[in-house]
Amino acid sequence: MPLYLQRTFSANYRMVTLIPVVFGAGKWIANLPTGYLLDSLGRPLMVAGLTLIALIDVLSVMTSRFDVFLGLRALGGLGWATFATVATTATVSGPEPQRRGRAISLLLMSETLGLLLGSAAGGWLYQGIGVASPFLFEAACMVVAALTVLHWASLAAATPSRQRSQDRRALSTVLRTPGVILMGVTTALLTAIQVGVLVFLFPLYLLTHAGLGPKAVGTVVSLSVLGRLMALWLGGTLSDRWGRMPVLIPGLLVYALLLAGTSRLTGPILLGVCSLAIGATAGFVAAVPTALTSDQVAPPLQGIAIGWIRTMSDSGQIVGPLVMGALADAVDLSAPFLMGAALLTGTAWECRRQARATAAANAEGGGDP
Repeated sequence: MPLYLQRTFSANYRMVTLIPVVFGAGKWIANLPTGYLLDSLGRPLMVAGLTLIALIDVLSVMTSRFDVFLGLRALGGLGWATFATVATTATVSGPEPQRRGRAISLLLMSETLGLLLGSAAGGWLYQGIGVASPFLFEAACMVVAALTVLHWASLAAATPSRQRSQDRRALSTVLRTPGVILMGVTTALLTAIQVGVLVFLFPLYLLTHAGLGPKAVGTVVSLSVLGRLMALWLGGTLSDRWGRMPVLIPGLLVYALLLAGTSRLTGPILLGVCSLAIGATAGFVAAVPTALTSDQVAPPLQGIAIGWIRTMSDSGQIVGPLVMGALADAVDLSAPFLMGAALLTGTAWECRRQARATAAANAEGGGDP
């Protein structure tokens, strides 16, 4: 995408960074409405979202105006949110609660693996075939995915759900559920750190503070993605067996420790090890907030709850780079790492308080704490 923008629109850095912002804004707008529409339209929304992405990809390579291109990418965010919200809801509502963490981990693993393969394929197509080929390739993939989902989605729509809720106040009901707001904030924080620190600032830290070359920077950063992919399944599995909070709380604390420690390192080997460990810890806790939220809310409200979680995640994607970048400019490049560590520690403390409150409520109600 950055190469295409530079070649087609002679884009500067500001124009390039506008793309993820408008894409994230499109997702942010569509997440909750999709959760409500899921009640009445069902899983064919997935097909509509995939089809919209394909259409946007084709239109994107046909325009020569950057403002039109920007608007199209925002619409692409709408399509992605429509697909992803329904897909995540289907994932959490399918298995039994004791297998929900693993199901979400598999979904996140497929997204991460697709990101790795898609990035490699996009670069090869751009260089070997043409500047528009990655967009057309993605559009073809979306068409194949839509056709694959179409039959299954049609069957799901033909069988009305007995658990659908038409309550217009469903969101307030979801937010009053113990732990749901906290899990939304946790998701936003994890995304803000992932995007604002690890994606945008960590490579700059490696380049300026550690003195690594571009090739070494790419290697160290790729270790973080590899660590995330390796640990996703483990985190979901252990949260199913041990409970959500016993996995989430220590995971957040270890994440905070690694972030704070990385901001003091300059050796390439230690930075590589820390990058792998940071990615693994981020993957370890990634599935837990969504799984815990799905455990807490009633089945008729799961679509709206997933819309809330994804809205908070996209809020972190939009706000994280802005806040962390401003902090790095105002203080130092290590400041966002320390701020992220402090916020993770505070969130772990709040999760501990929530776990104690839930255990006390279960004990008073005669449940199993």
